Amino acid sequence: MGFEFWMLALCALLLLVLGLLSFLWLDSDLTLLRAAWMGQCPEQALADKVVWITGASSGIGEELAFQLSKLGVCLVLSARRGQELERVKRRCLENGNLKEKDILVLPLDLADTSSHDIATKTVLQEFGRGFVGALRTELFDYPGIRLSTICPGHVHSNIFQNFITGEFTKTRLPEIPLFMMETSRCVQLILVSLANDLEEVWIANQPVLLRAYVWQYVPFRDWILQGCYGKYISKALGITWYV
Repeated sequence: MGFEFWMLALCALLLLVLGLLSFLWLDSDLTLLRAAWMGQCPEQALADKVVWITGASSGIGEELAFQLSKLGVCLVLSARRGQELERVKRRCLENGNLKEKDILVLPLDLADTSSHDIATKTVLQEFGRGFVGALRTELFDYPGIRLSTICPGHVHSNIFQNFITGEFTKTRLPEIPLFMMETSRCVQLILVSLANDLEEVWIANQPVLLRAYVWQYVPFRDWILQGCYGKYISKALGITWYV
């Protein structure tokens, strides 16, 4: 084998190593990353839209409402805590890009399915348009409607505490200090995915993003990483781990 072959092999190896090292700095999947660099910007694509946010009283939902209000997007804010929704509304109005009529506070418990139809009719009456859907197959006859599945990792919110206690008023468990993404960064990436009609995106800091790729593409489904990571999460939350 000649000198040229070994030089090409060395270059290929260096590119592979550089690619792997670069991946460790990512906080979203490659499709979303490309859209963030080269796709439509949310300021243009989401202008004059109406967005209904459930879980808008805190965490990702609150930050999403705040950033959308900066873009002039009309909002429907839903969650179980009406007082917190009013607080989020005031925060959005302080941006100066929306007026009182542009934000509808609509308290809603998603677990109460009997309230969904009334809530939807309320939104339609207020803004004259809207959509609630769960399956892409239902959108076959509606090509103008897009459905995006957002898969975020751990962000700075009370989601872990609320998940463990089962009550949104109890937040005594400690937050997990490592691997958490700032809520504002998570929402920025969500807006990019919406602006570019991406069907599914993964958003997480490392090594959570790497775990998502391993879980998706490695046949034995990362049982080693899952075991180590699960024990860490349980220890941080004070949960007994059973093997």
